[in-house]
Amino acid sequence: MHSSAARARALDPRLPHLLDPGTHALFLDVDGTLIDIAPHPDAVRIPEGLVGLIEGLSAAFGGALALVSGRTVARLDGLFAPLALPAAGVHGAELRLVAGGGVDCEAQPFPERLRLGLHDLARGFDGVFTEDKTSAVAVHYRAAPQAGAPLGAAIADLVEAAGRGYAVLPGHMVFEVKPAQHDKGTAVAAFLRQPPFAGRRPVFVGDDVTDEAGFAAARAHGGRAISVGRELPGADAVLADARAVRAWLAATLAGGTGR
Repeated sequence: MHSSAARARALDPRLPHLLDPGTHALFLDVDGTLIDIAPHPDAVRIPEGLVGLIEGLSAAFGGALALVSGRTVARLDGLFAPLALPAAGVHGAELRLVAGGGVDCEAQPFPERLRLGLHDLARGFDGVFTEDKTSAVAVHYRAAPQAGAPLGAAIADLVEAAGRGYAVLPGHMVFEVKPAQHDKGTAVAAFLRQPPFAGRRPVFVGDDVTDEAGFAAARAHGGRAISVGRELPGADAVLADARAVRAWLAATLAGGTGR
């Protein structure tokens, strides 16, 4: 076995096989999965060689590789420039099904009253800030972990008052208010209806509860789910951290085969 493949297998004994680029489709979360989480979304760093690795994997998989993130597709493009990969942004509310193609926004305009309410709420807590994604709003409290409980309760009240159509998605020190009808699972299903993803076994890699819908969709289509950093419900295997994910992906590109 190739040495890099051996290292990847050693990271987690429940990940016995690398992927076959000819038969699998790869769906990758970004923050906490491909890159380390930073105190602010704008402060993340793309590790040296990651863009080239993703470009090589996309070619090896015949284009059947997509980024599936809470970030907007535009911000993904900025991080992975010059690549413009198939991507789902804002937890499935934005879709680019074809590399280099246009981005479809599947969500209705975000209610302005709810948007302003979330911004005002965040300003009432030291260390809390909002990330406005146009069709969703994330409220981050990584710098103020003690604010989590009261913040979550207040956000739930705002969303309930706004009426149907929006849901609160908790994540790593963040609450995201997003369209209820879209998630990473609906995004995976949309990709799997289109070439080059159609007919392949999907593998979803993610690190947070926001990825569990993607896990479920991958498994429902005969694929696998790989969680990062901890064992999330529905995961078939666990990789230690983003660095381990990159090593496993590099091993796959170097010559791994699936069974």
